[in-house]
Parts: sequence; structure tokens; C-alpha cells
Amino acid sequence: MGEQQSYYRENEEYAEFLEGWDPSFYAKYADTLCPDEPGGKALDVGCGVGQVVQRLMDAGHEAHGVEVSEPNIEKARRISERCQLYDGRTLPFGDTSFDSIGALNVLEHVEEPEAFLAELVRVTKPGGKVVISSPNFFRALGVRDYHPRMRGLGNKWRNWQRLRAKRRQMAAEPESVRFDRMEPIRREPFQPDDDAIVATNGVEIKFFLEQNGCEVLRAECTDRTVAKPIDFALNLGPWRHLMFNAFVVARRKS
Repeated sequence: MGEQQSYYRENEEYAEFLEGWDPSFYAKYADTLCPDEPGGKALDVGCGVGQVVQRLMDAGHEAHGVEVSEPNIEKARRISERCQLYDGRTLPFGDTSFDSIGALNVLEHVEEPEAFLAELVRVTKPGGKVVISSPNFFRALGVRDYHPRMRGLGNKWRNWQRLRAKRRQMAAEPESVRFDRMEPIRREPFQPDDDAIVATNGVEIKFFLEQNGCEVLRAECTDRTVAKPIDFALNLGPWRHLMFNAFVVARRKS
């Protein structure tokens, strides 16, 4: 287990933080994660204290959850015995086990993000959904940015340039593409998004899912439910890759 996973392993503050989540925060992710067929089998990776699992169960699905945090799992198992601790690297399931699988605000915290995405696809059935929601650390548009990498015109210009360089690399040397890493910021009181170690963004998430045999259905900058006209306008053009979040929905090819 790596340093980041070890940091969360016994983090009581993390569990307390997640217990205070407003349902509107995870509703879009959870509802998108619902399998297409009634009674489908879904997996929430980084299930926290089990709210998404509960929402999936309420929708009539067989919901499973895995998590690296012991305090989280202790709380999540009050919701379902199908929530379990894991090592943060290898999912404890066989190939093609689930109709849908997802990770909400997890990818930016894992030490091998490229392998993590491949592992998600591995346990997804052909035709099944993969849903990834993470911050967009390559923000070049917007205000009230919470992370230092996103703040200020200088950072926004560098993010824009870095994203352009990534696109060129994907076209010329796809085998060399890797997510950028960052130094975590530890704050008191605990704030989980600040200690991210991966500069997640929708462009690279889409790239790696496609590299692992998925068709990307949509890549949006809105990770929460907003009014349809606003959502349409925000995600209509390429500017969606320059602001807010990375919300990517894919389907594993047959």
C-alpha cells in the first residue's frame, strides 16, 4: 500500500467529512452509475461511508463498494455487507463482474492512476458503463477556484498550455502519456481535495479509457445536476475541458 492510501487507512476525519455530504453532491454520479437494466450489478470504488451504495440499492440494483479507509468501511457496512476494504490497487473481483463501475473523487488520490483506470475497465462487463468524476486541475477558465494550481491568471495560462501539449503528445506519442503528479497539501481541518496527488482532467481520463477499450459517451465539466439549458451550454463546446470538473461516462466495447 502506498503513502496516500496509508494516509487514508485510519483517517477518522475523512469518515466524518464524508458523513456530512449533501446528497446533491453525489446524486448525478450515483444516478449515472445505475446500470441500464433493472437489478443490475454496480460497483462504487472509493465508496466512502456508503451513500452512493444506498442510492443504488434504493434504485433496485445490487450495489457493491470498496474503500481503502477502515473508518469509512465500518460506517458503510451499516448500509450494506457488500462494502469491503481493499488495498487501493487490485479490485477483489473477477474480470467482467459488473454492469457498471465508477469512482467519485478518487482518481486524483491514487498513486498509479493509469493502472487504476485499467483495473476499473477489467471488472466491467462488455457493454457496461464506467463513470469517472474528478476535479479538473487543468482549469483555464473560471473564478473561486479552490486549489492553488487553479488560481490566478498565471496558473490558468500554464494549464491551457499544458493541456495543448498533452493533446500533441496524445497524437504523436500516445504510449508516453501519463497524468501529471502533484505534491499533496495537508490542511487542518481535513480537506480531501487539497491533498490530491494527480492532476486529473477530462481530456486524459477520456484518453486512458479509450486506450483500455472503452467508447467515451460524454465528457462534461458539470459533476452535479444543473438546469438543462445551463448544462447544455456549459458542455456544448471544447471549453468544457477548461473549467469546473471532469465527469466522464464510457462504455466498455464488446
